[in-house]
Amino acid sequence: MTAHLGAPVSLLEGAPEGLLVPPGQGRTLRTPAQQVTFKVTGEHSRVASSFEVVVSPGFDVGAHVHTRSEELFYVLEGELDVLAFEPRVRTRDDWRNWESSSGKRVVRATPGTVIVVPPGCPHAFANRTDAPAKMFFQASPPPDHERYFDELLEILDQGGPVDHAAIAALRARYDIEQLTPLRHDAHAEA
Repeated sequence: MTAHLGAPVSLLEGAPEGLLVPPGQGRTLRTPAQQVTFKVTGEHSRVASSFEVVVSPGFDVGAHVHTRSEELFYVLEGELDVLAFEPRVRTRDDWRNWESSSGKRVVRATPGTVIVVPPGCPHAFANRTDAPAKMFFQASPPPDHERYFDELLEILDQGGPVDHAAIAALRARYDIEQLTPLRHDAHAEA
């Protein structure tokens, strides 16, 4: 580790540094249905954006599909009903009774459950309990999901009735084809 004329030089000078996000840290977006904390963004990773998501009781993201994105969900706390398969028949109102041609059905995911969703695979999650659920969520490639969450919050923060047309346009722009309705009911089903 010497330079010309004997001056000390670090071999790691200019080397990239890692990212450490302590518990409870990261930029957080809050809606009545979810709390999304940005842990890793496209600024820090070329591979994926990562979030910690708290899902309120009664929230159902609705079945949807992405043509480009791959997602990973890891349940940390609570329970979520989840789906990650192409059903025999895509009913438009509710995904809870969907079944795949191989017999897969919706499952209740508990802490430690991992769900991987490849591009083109219909998927959904819902909190049908009376307690919040928490999950680690990763979306690849970045930064589509982080931009989507930011723009969704802008729409929801406008006050007044929810602008469903604006949300539909936002979802289309970010590769989200909604198959069943997104819902947030004050009364969760146990």
